[in-house]
Amino acid sequence: MQMERLDGLSQAECIYSRLWNPQPNAPRPPSQPGAHKPLSAQDDAKLIFGTIFSLRNIVRKLGGDDDNFISFRTGHYKMHYYETPTNIKFVMLSDTKTNNLRIVLHQIYVNLYVEYVVKNPLSPVEHPGGVGVANELFELALDSFISGGL
Repeated sequence: MQMERLDGLSQAECIYSRLWNPQPNAPRPPSQPGAHKPLSAQDDAKLIFGTIFSLRNIVRKLGGDDDNFISFRTGHYKMHYYETPTNIKFVMLSDTKTNNLRIVLHQIYVNLYVEYVVKNPLSPVEHPGGVGVANELFELALDSFISGGL
């Protein structure tokens, strides 16, 4: 299983983003259709949020309010999604062969985010203007959790 990226989104702003196994950016020659320049981290987060927002709305319209969006798979990656009761969204991208990581994202929220960020009196409660989570203990624990093979 290969973890590529974890994003934490609050409202429509990315409050945490981390890459573990970045894919090499091999730009396509401009003559090929579909060639594009790499997105900035902010544009990448907006694209992920827009995808999650749209898919979540489709699932709720087709399945009802009690139905949840859990994951989405393409030919290149699988996007896993978990939304907390406080509307913080955790999104993890992995390889396509990875099983559902909803429980893993819940564990990251409960055991790491709540413990090291929410319960930290020095950590801001709100993250306005893109000011994200900057907590060394959270990052170390997250690295250890992900590196431990989940």
